[in-house]
Amino acid sequence: MRTAAMKSFLAKPGEVGGDWHLVDADGKVLGRLATELATILMGKHKPTYTPHVLTGDFVVVINAEKVRLTGNKLEQKEYDRYTYYNSGRKVDPIKKVLATHPERVIWWAVRRMLPKNALGRHMLSRLKIYAGPQHPHQAQQPKPLEINV
Repeated sequence: MRTAAMKSFLAKPGEVGGDWHLVDADGKVLGRLATELATILMGKHKPTYTPHVLTGDFVVVINAEKVRLTGNKLEQKEYDRYTYYNSGRKVDPIKKVLATHPERVIWWAVRRMLPKNALGRHMLSRLKIYAGPQHPHQAQQPKPLEINV
């Protein structure tokens, strides 16, 4: 016999809305920051989390250029990509990527922590990353979110 206490809550796509959060990446460790961002994008910080529904929030990250790496990662870590041409493998050291496109470092770290399907790509579209302290999302009134990592 099933009672009301035995029922599981499953969110429906129309029932959940996305809040806006503002995260300052100044001095934060890259991997620890990325895990917190992925958790918020997936919605696992909410009691209404449902795996097959987009229950996560929007996240605006500022000061991406001031993110921190531990150990020797600044000298050793590299990003591989392939251009789909013959001999088209490109290897970029993280130091170069941080100097030219610092928002990509956070984007790649978070992307690899999200589900590898259409829902994961939709979650990733809710992540807005900016190298400096300015962002164009003041109209959404993002709430400052302190991540202690």
